[in-house]
Amino acid sequence: MKQPAVYILACQKAGTLYIGVTSDLIARTWQHREHVVEGFTARYDVRRLVWYELHETMESAIIREKHLKKWNRAWKIRLIEESNPAWKDLWREITGQEDGVDSRLRGNDEPRP
Repeated sequence: MKQPAVYILACQKAGTLYIGVTSDLIARTWQHREHVVEGFTARYDVRRLVWYELHETMESAIIREKHLKKWNRAWKIRLIEESNPAWKDLWREITGQEDGVDSRLRGNDEPRP
């Protein structure tokens, strides 16, 4: 899903939240899920995609991310619950897979002739 997006991850319902921005939501979400990069999401096991918003440009996505990061926690929770009241992991929605890995993320595919 190569398109600018703002997203929110959580460790559990109403748990620790992380807000980010990316140009590739599938790849970035996979990185968080697999703790590929050391940091906040790995330290607090924040891996469940609970909200995202697609944007036309990276500039608008970055502006929205900065805006959301200034919100208080109650507003962020309300935003999530408006579209995802059960706090379900939206991984399947963005990939069409349950827990599988998008083949382009494995990095072990044979080169094509």
